[in-house]
Formats: sequence, C-alpha cells, structure tokens
Amino acid sequence: MGRRRNMAKRTYSWLDERFHISPLIEFMRHKYVPVHRHTVWYYMGGVALFLFIVQVVTGILLVLYYQPDEESAFESVRFITTKVSFGWLIRSVHSWSANLMVFFVFVHMFSTFFTRAFRKPRELTWMSGFVLMALALGFGFTGYLLPWNELAFFATKVGTDITGALPFIGEPVKILLRGGPDVTGATLSRFYAIHIALLPAIFAAILFLHLLFVQRQGMHEPDYLQRLPKEKKKLIPFFPNFLLRDTLLWLMVLNIVLFLAVFFPWELGEKADPFAPAPEGIAPEWYFMFMFQTLKLIPGHVLFVEGEVLGILFFTLVGIAWMFVPLWDLKQRPERRPRPMTVIGVAGIVYIIIFTIWGYMA
Repeated sequence: MGRRRNMAKRTYSWLDERFHISPLIEFMRHKYVPVHRHTVWYYMGGVALFLFIVQVVTGILLVLYYQPDEESAFESVRFITTKVSFGWLIRSVHSWSANLMVFFVFVHMFSTFFTRAFRKPRELTWMSGFVLMALALGFGFTGYLLPWNELAFFATKVGTDITGALPFIGEPVKILLRGGPDVTGATLSRFYAIHIALLPAIFAAILFLHLLFVQRQGMHEPDYLQRLPKEKKKLIPFFPNFLLRDTLLWLMVLNIVLFLAVFFPWELGEKADPFAPAPEGIAPEWYFMFMFQTLKLIPGHVLFVEGEVLGILFFTLVGIAWMFVPLWDLKQRPERRPRPMTVIGVAGIVYIIIFTIWGYMA
C-alpha cells in the first residue's frame, strides 16, 4: 500500500513539474457551486456534454467500418449491425445518445432561459450555447442520411428542398449541400464530411469557449439568492463534491442509453432507391417535427409571398431573436407576475410539444 502511494506521489510530482497541475487542482478546490431549489438544472449541460462524448466514441467505432458511398453505405451499416461484434449495440447507442443529446441541450437552454442565467455578464455564454444547439441540430440533420435508407433519403430531399426555398441564398445553399440538383451519392459524401469533420471541429472550438466562460464566471445564482448575505448561502465544492454528483448522473444516463439500445435497437429500414416513389410517413427527426408540421399548415401563398418562404423566414427570425435574448430581455419589477419572458418561454415549450405530437399523429 505504501509503495503504491509513493509511486502515485512520484507520478504526480513528475506530471506537476512539467504541466503545472497544482494550480489547476487548487483552482478547482476553491471553486464552489451554490445549492438551492434550482440546482438540478446545473447538471443538464454536463449531461449534454457527456452524451456528446458518447457520440464521439461510438462515432469513431462506426467510422472504422462505414463506407460513405451510394452503393455501399447501406450495406456497410447492415454489416455493422449483423456481422461486427456488438456493432448493433454501438450503432443503437450512437443513435439514441444523439437524440438524447439534443433533448438535454433543449432542456439546458430552456432552464437557462427561465433562471435568467443569460443576463450580464453571461451574454456570450448564452450565445455560444445557442451556437452549440444549432450545431447539435446540424449533427442530427447530416447524420440522418448516412445509413442511406429509404426514410432518410426522402427526408433529406424534403429538408434540402425547404432550405432551397430561402430567398436569394436558398438555391445556392441547396446545391452546395446536395453537390448538385438532386440528392445523390455526392450528397452522401458531403454530409459524411460535414458530419465527421467540419461540425465536430467547429463544435469542439465553440464548446471550449463555452466551458471556459462557465468556469471563469461560475454558476449563475437566482435573483433571490444573490440578495442573501454570503453567510446564509449554501455552497458545495466543485471538486470533488459537484464533480462526483455529475459523474453519478452520467452513469445513470449511460444506463438509460444502454437500456434503450438493447431493448429498442435502432432499425435500419430499406435501402434508398432514388427512382422509387416517396413512401408514406416521410418525416424528419422529432426535433425538427414542430417546424415541419408548421410549414405543412401554412397556405401555398400568403398575400404575395410563398407560404414555405414565409415559414422559413419566421423560424429564422425566431432563431436570431432567441440567440440575442440577452439584448432584448425586459427586466420587470419582482411583483409583476407573470413576467413576459416567462410567458414567452412557456408558450415556446407548449408550441413545440403540441406541434411535435401533432406531426406524428397526422
């Protein structure tokens, strides 16, 4: 026991001498997290980060066998799920963790919104988080096509057609994404490159900035807690208390992902046939469903504007407004209830849930 302890000390000293670990450990020891009735929301960002790590690990394993080609993409995925040892499990974990990551990103964004954690000095933390959410949706959109199955092919065709409806830039963007006028093998190659190279590189850079902002500014305290004297606030050390709780939650989420992957494995479907008619029930992933359903309900023309163009412009403006929430936040007097920001947030959640469910039931 003593020998192991001495070896650990020598190893730590060797690393500390070269990489100066001690200041980092001291910083973590003196960093505290406030404890209050909203503390649970602090963990949502960590869960999203953990699921992104799961995505990276499982994605690397899938890339070892996946072939991004129109003729072999579907067969390579089928080979992974039927021939490679535990390949079906890795693919299911990758797919389920992708969906759960988007879910927890939404939860993290809305919890940040409702607790007003975007206010000064955390404006850039919020904006970088919005960019991460947009990139997570981009992961979902580009990764959906990679199995080259029937549903993914036609859903991608619909999705890129919607992108093409944007005024002025829509058609060039659609051609850029597709690699031509139609969804072909060139589209698959581009989505593959975007999914495994471009998006991860941008995501990693923005994630580094986002985590840096959080570490430098600390956890946000609700307004009522900020007004309390320091001696009345309950705090726990970030290291090891909060970090251990975070890790425990990560293990619980991993168990949920494994349960879903084992008992509800991700289906492969039928191979895409570009010349076949579109099958019934073509729909995007659930996190795009509320937008898809809204576009379906808009008339073909509203005055002199195409309905689809009007819908896309509406969602674009909403997204921009959401990103710049810290700049238009209306601070109301505490006695006024409900606050406009709360009403807007609740209305947004209700709208997303109702239209998502409606889209699957339609």
